[in-house]
Amino acid sequence: MTSSSDRSLAVDVPAPKSYEIRTYGCQMNVHDSERLSGLLEDAGYVRAPEGSDGDADVVVFNTCAVRENADNRLYGNLGRLAPRKASRPGMQIAVGGCLAQKDRDTIVKKAPWVDVVFGTHNIGKLPVLLERARVQEEAQVEIAESLEAFPSTLPTRRESAYAAWVSISVGCNNTCTFCIVPALRGKEKDRRTGDILAEIEALVGEGVSEITLLGQNVNAYGSDIGDREAFSKLLRACGTIEGLERVRFTSPHPRDFTDDVIAAMAETPNVMPQLHMPLQSGSDTVLKAMRRSYRQERYLKIIENVRAAIPHAAITTDIIVGFPGETEEDFEETLHVVREARFAQAFTFQYSKRPGTPAATMENQIPKAVVQARYERLVALQEEISWEENKKQVGRILELMVAEGEGRKDGATHRLSGRAADNRLVHFTKPEQEVRPGDVVTVDITYAAPHHLLAEGQVLDVRRTRAGDAWEKRTAEKAAKPAGVMLGLPGIGVPAPLPVATGGGCASD
Repeated sequence: MTSSSDRSLAVDVPAPKSYEIRTYGCQMNVHDSERLSGLLEDAGYVRAPEGSDGDADVVVFNTCAVRENADNRLYGNLGRLAPRKASRPGMQIAVGGCLAQKDRDTIVKKAPWVDVVFGTHNIGKLPVLLERARVQEEAQVEIAESLEAFPSTLPTRRESAYAAWVSISVGCNNTCTFCIVPALRGKEKDRRTGDILAEIEALVGEGVSEITLLGQNVNAYGSDIGDREAFSKLLRACGTIEGLERVRFTSPHPRDFTDDVIAAMAETPNVMPQLHMPLQSGSDTVLKAMRRSYRQERYLKIIENVRAAIPHAAITTDIIVGFPGETEEDFEETLHVVREARFAQAFTFQYSKRPGTPAATMENQIPKAVVQARYERLVALQEEISWEENKKQVGRILELMVAEGEGRKDGATHRLSGRAADNRLVHFTKPEQEVRPGDVVTVDITYAAPHHLLAEGQVLDVRRTRAGDAWEKRTAEKAAKPAGVMLGLPGIGVPAPLPVATGGGCASD
């Protein structure tokens, strides 16, 4: 029985505060959000349940500045949260990312209920700024002009037990006229190779079997030290890490894509036969106006060399339609490259003005109707090619890494989904044997659609993996702790792999 003196000593422990992070834009922002989650959980916050939709104690917007109307989208979302914040004492709202870096002086003016504004270079300050805003009862705006600490030194909340992003550089030295990212992310800064490999080895020790090397211009890695072959050396070094089954990277730039990188891809068994190579335009005139340092001939030669060395490589790209001054002849040149390159998939975008970029003030802006018509022609051509290229996969025996949450209809169709070595999405018949995300299955491809493949027969083989074990362990622990894998300093890990980079963002130069 509890005595009265014991009852008098009882102390009510307040429930930990919850947080929600809304992420927009490229893989770099997704990667940063992993760090923000880790920082907040390290500071005692807990992740809000799925679908909380603004009911958390802290709501963080990790913004993108390269999409059309990005600011309108942000202020619309902030406006919807204003009445909720007014009725919920203690709730805080923070805005970070590229738009915060760009519009540092206007966010709090337009949305005075925002508590914290922080930039791309000082994400590690978020918990301190939230506490300062709470104590001082006024908005905290802190934008660093240069990187304070490489993001990978921060705590991390990893979403996937079997696959991870690994950042090898931040920033970009290019000056593409349609892109504002270099002004917001700064000049390229490379990590030490030893630090990258140590992070990968630690991830593999945790059960990860697939990593994606991430940089805004990933194959320019080594520019800090003047070693043009640093990236190919890094790929080869990844091949020596025991237990690392799959290595990918995104996004390279044609200017820096050299023969030693192709050789490293072809000769390193765990580097996957997949390449995302942004084109942006097939016209030399438009490429020059974009300040892209390659031309059509150079681009197609890279594709030719990759296919010669890696015949089954799946090549994907980014294309912008309707750049200022683009003529019908220029657009036809883009269609020519698409026909010649035969991309497995293309991420196509209609040009839109990004305030602060040189292209936004160029003459000869293309009428919206013309851009739309060209866009539809390009999409139709690429859909046809994607389907034809996928049909070539029918009859092939492929190894898939089983994925989590990739097939929206898997439950209804009694299928599972996985990624082939070339990153094609494959839906396959669920076998009687237990299969976990991170495990590897062997299947026979029986049907092709433009954006996925089917393996409708029985699974030929199931290989249980350490990655699957890690997923199973994490799932078993879910009831006892927040979802995900929380790792302390030095922070390691990144989110589950996304489809290849969607162009126009800061990872698709």
